[in-house]
Amino acid sequence: MSLQDAPRIALTADDDEFFRAAMKFILTSHLGFSEVIETGSFDDALEYLTARGDIALALFDLAMPGMDSPGSLRTVREFFPNTKVAMVSASKARGDILMALDAGAHGYVSKDLSMAEMTKILRKIVEGWIYVPPSVAEVSSASDAATFLHGRSSRLTGDVSSLTPRQRQVLDLLIAGKSNKEIARALQLSDGTIKVHMAALFKNLGVNSRSAAAALGARHLVSADKDDDA
Repeated sequence: MSLQDAPRIALTADDDEFFRAAMKFILTSHLGFSEVIETGSFDDALEYLTARGDIALALFDLAMPGMDSPGSLRTVREFFPNTKVAMVSASKARGDILMALDAGAHGYVSKDLSMAEMTKILRKIVEGWIYVPPSVAEVSSASDAATFLHGRSSRLTGDVSSLTPRQRQVLDLLIAGKSNKEIARALQLSDGTIKVHMAALFKNLGVNSRSAAAALGARHLVSADKDDDA
């Protein structure tokens, strides 16, 4: 799909309003987007993505409220597959970059790039390219490979400790017998966003029902209590 044919709605999620303004200028003035939705937290970004089906590009900062790790982008990629997703971050840590790419991000972009470089890279992402920073084009050390593979293996264990903080909050309320509406009210999120978190929770735990998730979570709490008493 060409840049001209792409939908014209983008989202920037970053708690730095000045950086959001810079991204908005690039997206509207150089990449032809007609609307740029701005938000300062990961949860608010999920709210917008859930409410709208026309967001073509979503840019996420790593260091903002609700963003547990680059792996949080996996939820976005799995539940909003038609949206191009990229992390735009000040972090140059190889582990962060690999984790974001493993989560399915279409690119990892450094915040210290010039406007011309940023525009060029974002244009490629919108056009369907996967942008990998040249410094990490290959997993080049044992420690990097371990970081990369740990993210994959932890998703297959059903370990409650691997959940994001928000998923853990949802699980705790689920164990307490709360309905989706009650969980949404407690966390001040929409019903649609809770459904996204719930689906991600089921997937990460390897279950397919509320009762199975609650049972697994309850067993984890019992085990943790025994460890504390030991």
